[in-house]
Amino acid sequence: MTATHIPAPGSASGSVAAGNAAATGLATPAADQNSARALTGKRRIAFASFVDENYLPGFLALLRSLALSNPGVCEDFIVLHDDLRPSSVARIRALHPRIELRRVDADHYDTFAKGDQDNYLVRKAYFILDVFRIRDYDTIITLDTDMVVLSSLSELLSLREGLAAVPQFFYGQHKLNSGLLVIQKEYLTDEFCAKIDEVGRAGSYELDKHDQGILNAVLDGAFVRLDPRYNFVKRRLSGDLPVPEDTAILHFTGRHKPWQGGEAGYSQAQERWAEFDIDDAELHATYLTRSGGLHHDLIVHYGTPHLERTGDVDTARKVALAHIGAGDYQAAVDIMERVHIPVDEAWPHEVYGHALMSVSRYEEAKAQLLLATSAPNRAATAFARLSQISWVHNDDTTAQKYAMAGLGVDPTHRASRLWQQRTISMPTQQQSSPEDQLAHVAFFMDRQGNAGDKLLPESVRLAFDPDTTARRWHSVHAHRLFDEAALERVNARRGLVIGGGGLFIPDTMPNGNSAWQWNVPDDLLNRIDVPIAVFAVGFNAFDGQSYRANRFRDSLRLLVEKSSFFGLRNHGSIEKVRAMIPAHLHDKVRFQPCPTTVTRQLVDGWQDPAGRDDTILINAAYDRAGLRFGHDYSYFLAQMAEAVRGLGKLAEVQCVAHSLDDEKMAFDLRREHGISMPVIPMYDFDNDEIRDLYARTKLVIGMRGHAGMIPFGCGTPIISLISHPKMAYFLRDIERPEWGVSVHDRNLAGLLVERAQGLLADHAATVADVHGRQQELWKATEANAAELRTILRG
Repeated sequence: MTATHIPAPGSASGSVAAGNAAATGLATPAADQNSARALTGKRRIAFASFVDENYLPGFLALLRSLALSNPGVCEDFIVLHDDLRPSSVARIRALHPRIELRRVDADHYDTFAKGDQDNYLVRKAYFILDVFRIRDYDTIITLDTDMVVLSSLSELLSLREGLAAVPQFFYGQHKLNSGLLVIQKEYLTDEFCAKIDEVGRAGSYELDKHDQGILNAVLDGAFVRLDPRYNFVKRRLSGDLPVPEDTAILHFTGRHKPWQGGEAGYSQAQERWAEFDIDDAELHATYLTRSGGLHHDLIVHYGTPHLERTGDVDTARKVALAHIGAGDYQAAVDIMERVHIPVDEAWPHEVYGHALMSVSRYEEAKAQLLLATSAPNRAATAFARLSQISWVHNDDTTAQKYAMAGLGVDPTHRASRLWQQRTISMPTQQQSSPEDQLAHVAFFMDRQGNAGDKLLPESVRLAFDPDTTARRWHSVHAHRLFDEAALERVNARRGLVIGGGGLFIPDTMPNGNSAWQWNVPDDLLNRIDVPIAVFAVGFNAFDGQSYRANRFRDSLRLLVEKSSFFGLRNHGSIEKVRAMIPAHLHDKVRFQPCPTTVTRQLVDGWQDPAGRDDTILINAAYDRAGLRFGHDYSYFLAQMAEAVRGLGKLAEVQCVAHSLDDEKMAFDLRREHGISMPVIPMYDFDNDEIRDLYARTKLVIGMRGHAGMIPFGCGTPIISLISHPKMAYFLRDIERPEWGVSVHDRNLAGLLVERAQGLLADHAATVADVHGRQQELWKATEANAAELRTILRG
């Protein structure tokens, strides 16, 4: 692929194009600066086509081919049209779950249509230019309706710069074929639209039979050249040649379209198109048998009607798993309730059990999971889930039994090992006078668990009392069912602290009682009669992740109503939570920084280090990798390779792993880019070791939230690799947004090295700045502490 660039268009207002965009409804407002996508910089990608009734059969084949050849891809698809019938729209929507219809207005092209608007090719030549009026996407991939997709488009989805196209086959490298365009956001501007208008109105272009005259006149050959396999024109197969095996997109140029019978001399090409001239039932069945990673939206979209037609149990399993993966657990239950599962079909029983336990229908889940244990290949997973259910119900003995049964089937089964260890590692509650204790709801991390979550409960307790032991605290694990016995124990204490951390997230240990991490039924929450303090909790949903159930809203509203203090760890979380509760409760939601950010003030006898190690620590996170990276992981890894080389000139670069999965960055950098660096297994550290390491390094570049907040709290400069809104929220709260770089930034490596150089150039001044920012958070914490002392009686 050869890159040829024109200067990136800037922004301009007042053009005819801008006015036309408003008239046609194609332009949309700039992205909300507080939206998750705006904060993380994650690219929004869409396909786009111009469709009319005559070319509808071709477009339907295109949609089918895209799904079957790229089964793991499901981006938004913008359909530009000027008059599609409702029945046609329904047929389109049946093939793709993320169709966005945008109607264009033919009248605004009258002045340069050369009197030939009845000709489809001419109309399309103008209408496709409406793509450049779209403002709410970062990358647009246009596809002609006479194309079919034959293989992976991953390279196109990963493109990040310029305007890319395949050069015309018959007219040399200077002209592009507009059938396939990959357009980046610097071309989706008013200025570029104004250039299009200017050329179009002046008539200074050649309206060639390939319908891209205006665009070629504007670009004058300055575009990124793609391999011809991404727009392989049918004419190259004259003489009935076979379609090359590496063809990604086959383009049926010319007047004789395949849905109209095709053209003599191209029978092998016609056969490839005919592969996708199938009805919906065949499409659904074919897609569901595809191997590899199927996209959960497409599984649901095709699998649901296929299930309704066939009653197929395995289809129900696949659709239910897709719903579970998206966090829609009730939908998974609903799907599995539609079918009768034979006793010996272990996998569907296991999936049904998983769905049922996720909505807190535990007894029904146990019955399904016990049936699943009959098959050796599903037994370990089923036993692990049974162990989890018993643990949730505070029955460690039964949980241990099931975990050991899972390990008996598969000694390497990680989930069974986790539950076996959890049942024997929970600390015993120290006998102490209940009125001297606070109850504490938190996620108490396992050994070798996430280092940040391991440190967090102790940090919360330090904000209330220098004694963090069971003498002063009664632990309530958030993930265990809060039952009558737990209620009695909490009500015997002088108060209840909930936090901190990102407890407001839907898919970590899901339950149907609250739909967030604390597994508490409303009835029992309502009967807590001691003061409740929600302390430094975060709204932790990722970009692209949502709370789908009203259950969460109802539980959240009740929690706010019951709380004497409700403090969230950043203003972004405050905005999110206020949007989900009635207005009269908004003032109860206030700012309480995460206590890890003020570690220096909380730890008794804290001493700043006399000297620091000459190191830079880097952390990357891999949970929910699709939500973090989208299509950009390979780009991120390449940029990190370049950054590590540059940072290595400033200090020794080491990989710090908060969890086992975080080591993946070091493995991938070595395998893909030949870069080796030491890995620090922080998941094995105790809390003092975590604080000590972060206090002694010079700089931390971290993706996990607590890979930024903990070192900051220890007085160490940070740069955040932003893949989640919470880090942008934190940096905004401390008024240092420049300390964060999106993992999707085009110049990620350069920015990391540049900002590291700036922070390290006068390290003492940078540390002093960190201390100053920290002091502002400490003031907020102290003010809240004064109120909490009154609420909690000490």
